[in-house]
Amino acid sequence: MLRLQKVLLLCLVAVVAGCAGLGAVQAPLISAEEYARHIATLSADEFEGRKPGTAGERKTVEYLVDEFKKLGLEPGNGDSFLQQVPIVEITAGSDARLQLGSIDLKYMQDMVIWTKRLVPQIALADSPLVFVGHGVVAPELGWNDYAGVDMRGKTAVILINDPGFATNDPQLFRGRAMTYYGRWTYKFEEAMRQGAAGALIIHDDVPAAYPWDTVQNSWSGPQLDTVAADGNAGRAAIEGWITRAAGDALLRQNGLSYEQMLQAASRPGFKPIELAQRASGSLSNAIRRSNSPNVIARLPGSKHPDEYVFYMAHWDHLGRAFGRSGDTIFNGALDNATGTSGLLTLAKAYSELRPRPERTIVFLAVTLEESGLLGSAYYVANPVYPLNRTVAAFNMDAISWGGPTKDVTVVGYGASELEDYLVRAARRQDRVVQPEPTPENGFFFRSDHFNFAKVGVPALYIKLGVEDREKGAEWAKARNAEFTLKDYHKPSDEFRPGTDLRGGLEDLNLLFDIGRQIANERRFPQWYPQSEFRAARDRSLQGQSR
Repeated sequence: MLRLQKVLLLCLVAVVAGCAGLGAVQAPLISAEEYARHIATLSADEFEGRKPGTAGERKTVEYLVDEFKKLGLEPGNGDSFLQQVPIVEITAGSDARLQLGSIDLKYMQDMVIWTKRLVPQIALADSPLVFVGHGVVAPELGWNDYAGVDMRGKTAVILINDPGFATNDPQLFRGRAMTYYGRWTYKFEEAMRQGAAGALIIHDDVPAAYPWDTVQNSWSGPQLDTVAADGNAGRAAIEGWITRAAGDALLRQNGLSYEQMLQAASRPGFKPIELAQRASGSLSNAIRRSNSPNVIARLPGSKHPDEYVFYMAHWDHLGRAFGRSGDTIFNGALDNATGTSGLLTLAKAYSELRPRPERTIVFLAVTLEESGLLGSAYYVANPVYPLNRTVAAFNMDAISWGGPTKDVTVVGYGASELEDYLVRAARRQDRVVQPEPTPENGFFFRSDHFNFAKVGVPALYIKLGVEDREKGAEWAKARNAEFTLKDYHKPSDEFRPGTDLRGGLEDLNLLFDIGRQIANERRFPQWYPQSEFRAARDRSLQGQSR
């Protein structure tokens, strides 16, 4: 605790000194001191990486509830601040094995596999392998990577991302911008729908947007999931990742190559290829059922308390490293102590705002984002507040370090009228709104606002811009790339003395500005006409869904 206090003191000095130069841009209600204090606390070793189902969860949830209570906010779920999400923890043993023909893959080194089925042991025996390209079935695009093949009893070998990324063709899917068809979650879901016995994604650093050690850290050790009524029996028996080298070796045994198949699978008319090899594998599970809470607080609206403006961030991270020595705590300072701290900082600003907003402000700290956006998915399936009265949702996930920028990035640019509000608020900070520089990485589908968007709620996810006012755009790009390579989902994602929080505070001011305006008007912002989420919102507002 003494170390935490020392780090906090040094960071506060740096942050407050830096923010003093922001002048009129820095709204007085957004507290730099509060923001830094929360980040330092939530990312401290004492919180053990904030993994659901651990002592770190208990400390995190208690901290959030205590802070909301201190601000005088009301419980957001009846008389409780908690919405319990039923989960199961499944831990695959390190004796997991997988053989593809004559290729014997080593656990962690060449592959990481698991099963979502709630069984103590499972095996895959002599399952025919089928290369299914990107594993996409998109009738609206005339695309079916499973065309003509019955996958029952077979194992799908799948590419990450989608065809538009591989070809950079703007007429194919969305060109370089990833669609949901490119996400790993979709690929396992589609393999399940096809009745596959196994599903293996070939990892590639560039289209995945993260290195192999991120796969190792994220999918080994205890895995958390929600549970279907059938105990997840419908999922493929074995799911997982194999390295690009392993995938290439498998394809070469069939007279093919990874690069050749990447190009072939990214052209219209691709048909699945049945490989000569078969897959065999097995693993054992330790299973534990539990609950993990979403934390919800609210500030009731003064005139329209039955209309809701949401701020959200995920509080969870990865806990402790599996099977490693040295520093084993995934502190998750940037991802996502920053967003959770932003949530608390905005809550304090709203609690001090006079007059009180006319619409209700809801602060939602969700669990299980790192396990596949499960906490937010549970919320929208079991909403505390009607979705057709939820006016807008603002997501904060990994608020970048750094100084003020000339721009602000919209993840999933061109989606909704919330961007119009953002443009006006950014102009007041002498900033411009820009699309994300790497839409191919699919960040829009990788954070909790996506679940709100799927049910029609207009949602905005912004990131710090890429043109640093003091050090330029190239420096900012290099900093972001370095974080992804060295710190993302690693124990080194820590809060350090002197960390520059000024840019993040500017973004919090933007979100406060936009939310305050929407909370005091009668409009319901809408998705743009071309958005795939507009139809769900139209149905919702007509009372055809929650």
